Amino acid sequence: MEYIVKTVDSINFDKVNIANIDKFVWGTAYTPKTYAKLIYVKNKGLALRITCEEKNPKAVYTKFYEPVYKDSCVEMFVTFDGVSYMNIEMNSNGATLIGFGSSRHGRTHIDQLIPIPEVKAEKSENTWNAEIFLPEADILKLYPDFKFESGARFKGNFYKCGDETEIEHYGMWSPVGTEKPDFHRPEYFGDFIIE
Repeated sequence: MEYIVKTVDSINFDKVNIANIDKFVWGTAYTPKTYAKLIYVKNKGLALRITCEEKNPKAVYTKFYEPVYKDSCVEMFVTFDGVSYMNIEMNSNGATLIGFGSSRHGRTHIDQLIPIPEVKAEKSENTWNAEIFLPEADILKLYPDFKFESGARFKGNFYKCGDETEIEHYGMWSPVGTEKPDFHRPEYFGDFIIE
């Protein structure tokens, strides 16, 4: 899987490539239309918006580092060095869980390394979305060898889940080939390429 990250001068998600989160696996019967848009704001950072066409999303959690994956949740996992990755998980309340590390276990809360990125969430009758901005300077604190330039490549995946929703579900952009639910599998990440 490959996604072209559009370079822009300011945050604007119009005319941006869509990454459809449409591979629902592990027995999932509930498949809400969900898609991500990721842009590089030149010399500023990455902006992400994930939209889900879902009525009344479950949204219990309201604070940083609560288990938002149990709610109706959208996620991006991303690495800029192929070793350590960030898991960015957001619900429709704008609550987020962000960890950093090289595997599912022993992850560091992101606020121990960089400031917590701001998340904005919006709900309407049939749709909700979550947006997050990752400042370039903060990304470079975690990945000092990465260069934000045209043609630069990094890896990641977009997800939709709801571990404790009325109908448990797991969707992804880049297919994960495991028998049981497990998003912490960087070997299945797709390619992100800066335009």
